Amino acid sequence: MTRIVGIGHNDGPSLDGGRGFRRYAWKKARKELIGARVPVEIVRLRVRRAQALGLAYPQYASILLGSGRDITGFLFTVGGLQLRLARELEAAPAVAEKLRRLEGAGRLALSPPEEPAEAFRAELEAATGARIEAAAPAPERGASWGLARARILAALAPLRLPRDAVVMIGEGEEEERWAEAARLARFLPGEAYFGARQGAGAPR
Repeated sequence: MTRIVGIGHNDGPSLDGGRGFRRYAWKKARKELIGARVPVEIVRLRVRRAQALGLAYPQYASILLGSGRDITGFLFTVGGLQLRLARELEAAPAVAEKLRRLEGAGRLALSPPEEPAEAFRAELEAATGARIEAAAPAPERGASWGLARARILAALAPLRLPRDAVVMIGEGEEEERWAEAARLARFLPGEAYFGARQGAGAPR
């Protein structure tokens, strides 16, 4: 039977019979992996890669260790982008600049469920000056686990990105649940990626 585990769990030892030995083996293997001596050239490459992705090195290393693969895309929600949904879409200057500087990974966005995704993508590009490769409607608030998963995977489909190599930048427990439902590599709050919020969003 396949177990579904949450983000950050890394599919560790189960809690059924024989768990004592599995827990010991799991901790030993993880300790060896974390404590492994990495050549300085590799460390430097990873530091540069983290910088290109706009991540602090500990964030990047944690995601790399947890998923076992590099990040190929970011999926941004309206809340994660700290957008103002006024008559015209507004993005904080720091958010727009970081999006423009993001290198080596796809930029995807979730539009408000009631808005055409392509129109939102074009408006977001205009507001930030950053290339947004694809957009798809976000799950409705209170969406079931299955519907949330389907919506998130549909957002990744245009770029054919593997879900365990995509990081969601979002806001709140419900959006974190969306990332868990799709089994993405990680969920990061917008403030952890872009810095402190620079203005409250407002509905259109």
